[in-house]
Order: sequence, then C-alpha cells, then structure tokens
Amino acid sequence: MIFDKITGMMPVLLDGTVDVIKIFFWTVILSVPLGFLVALGRNLRLGFRIGRFDVRPISWIVQLYQLIMRGTPLMLQLMFIMYAPYYLWHVSMNRFTATIFAFAINYAAYFGEIFRSGIDSIPRGQYEAAKMLGYTKTQTFFRIILPQVVKRVIPPTGSEFMVLIKDSALANVIGQPQLFDSAKKLMSSSSSILPLVIAGVIFLILNAVVEYAFKLCEKKLNYYKG
Repeated sequence: MIFDKITGMMPVLLDGTVDVIKIFFWTVILSVPLGFLVALGRNLRLGFRIGRFDVRPISWIVQLYQLIMRGTPLMLQLMFIMYAPYYLWHVSMNRFTATIFAFAINYAAYFGEIFRSGIDSIPRGQYEAAKMLGYTKTQTFFRIILPQVVKRVIPPTGSEFMVLIKDSALANVIGQPQLFDSAKKLMSSSSSILPLVIAGVIFLILNAVVEYAFKLCEKKLNYYKG
C-alpha cells in the first residue's frame, strides 16, 4: 500500500526536483562569477586620501552590498524583488526570473566573502617572489595565486552549494514551483505526511551528490600543498 502511494506521488515530486535543480544550476552559473567580481571589488584599493583616511568608494559600495545581502533574510529579498517592481514601476516580473535574480545576488555576496578570504590567505611573500621572477600581476594571480585559492575555498564553497539546495524551498514564498511546493500540495490532497518525508529524502540525496562531487574535487587537488 505504501509502495503504491509512493509510486503515485513520485511523478509530481520529481517535477519539483527538476525545478530545484534548475534553481541550483542557474544560481551557481550566475553567482559564482559575480562572487569572484565581488571579491576583487572588495579588495580594490582604487581611491584617494582625505587627510589620514583612505577613501575607497568601490570597496565600500561592495561591502555595503554584502552587508545588505548577508544581513537580511533571503525570503525578504525574494519578496522584494518579486513585488517591488510592480509597486514602483508597475512592471510584473516572472516568478522564476525573480527567484534566480534574488538567489544569484544573495549567494554572490557569500561567495565573494569566501573568495576574498581565500585570496587574503595567500602569503604576501608569494607575490614578491613572483615579481622577482619577472611575472606580471596578471600572471602571478592566474598562475600562482588562483590555483591555491581554488583549493582553499572548495570546502566552504561546497557547504554553500548544499545550503543552496535547501534554500530553494524558500522560493515557495513567491509561488515558484519546486520540490517543497510539490510536497505541500500532495500533503493537502492525500492528508498524509509521506510527501514531506519523501521530499526530505530527495533533498538529502541531492546534497549527498553535491558533497561527493566536492570531495572528489578536494581529492584531485591534494597534489597541491599550498
């Protein structure tokens, strides 16, 4: 009997799983490169001096952006991005587009901090040694610094990817279909908690795949002991 119930629920739950995967991949594709730019902007020393103070407007703007994204709930950001354009400019936004935009700018702030800390963890002596060997700043960064940064940021990046899988459920607040939404509808129609249990198992499996993938990445980079 339970097996028949599970079999009947799986098509709906698998459709929700596909939506979770779409949210995950689009967020990663957009937020990781943006996070890298955020890290570079955070460390950018371009600016001017006023008396004893260094004024670095780009770095300060990036820090303010990170504070807002990391200091307010993602649920609130989703609702703001979904509904604010209508109230401000009478423009309606597609739910999926609003979801991806909110997730991308939110996670870019977190990835930016992870990447920044990875870059800052590299000893300054390596920059100086590369300069002595005749490397340009670009060559130093991409050939010497970046490979070490990638290795160091893999564990926290993997953790953020796993959080992203779970956070996809928050898209429910603006009516974007995904696994949690599918489970809720099935719970209402079947008067059973079984859909929620199955959804939890699917989330667990997705995160197990992500964790395994990052462990493989760590293993392949073990040759580098920077």
